[in-house]
Amino acid sequence: MAILKAQHLAKSYKSRQVVRDVSLSIESGQIVGLLGPNGAGKTTCFYMIVGLVRADQGRVLIDDLDVSHQPMHGRARAGIGYLPQEASIFRKLSVADNIMAILETRKDLDRAGRQAELESLLQEFHIHHIADSLGMSLSGGERRRVEIARALATNPKFILLDEPFAGVDPISVGDIKQIIHHLKTKGIGILITDHNVRETLDICETAYIVNDGQLIAEGDAETILANQTVKEVYLGHEFRL
Repeated sequence: MAILKAQHLAKSYKSRQVVRDVSLSIESGQIVGLLGPNGAGKTTCFYMIVGLVRADQGRVLIDDLDVSHQPMHGRARAGIGYLPQEASIFRKLSVADNIMAILETRKDLDRAGRQAELESLLQEFHIHHIADSLGMSLSGGERRRVEIARALATNPKFILLDEPFAGVDPISVGDIKQIIHHLKTKGIGILITDHNVRETLDICETAYIVNDGQLIAEGDAETILANQTVKEVYLGHEFRL
């Protein structure tokens, strides 16, 4: 079993400290949420783990491997997959070519291995029927499926999902939740940050709540919903799952 750990992360911009002493962990096959009000520092925390933002203090580790000073592509090689909020597929490439572009970076696969992995991903994510469709022609739900398949093409131990429920219709939200559960059954650890609190809490086993740059609560959905500080600064007193 692998574990992804962020330890004592801190970040300041000029004189303003936006993250202070945040620690969290994700284990293989665990779904974890990172939530909080706008401007609370959760996105900066998330980006420090991905490698988009350099931490001023703290460490990011996969098991005992310290990847804190690795760039994003180095962390990807170490096992951290990333699904950005914005559309990340190549609009003028087919679905199959979008996935193959990532598989081409795999040094452990020869040509036959890459083709076999492509076929496997197309089947696994039920996108074989749109394999020849261009990225620009996909619906929001189809695009998300292709993007998640691409993230899996790197054979990650963990996948970090940035706003996976954004810009998709309610049917596709359910579809994405099923995919996330599927990733869990494959033993992949998943970290989600999303403004859709209800859907994120509903799917997570553990959630971390950030406010004013620091953790104010962690635990399962029941624990989070019962926390008075979380109610006062984030969810309100009427929020229900």
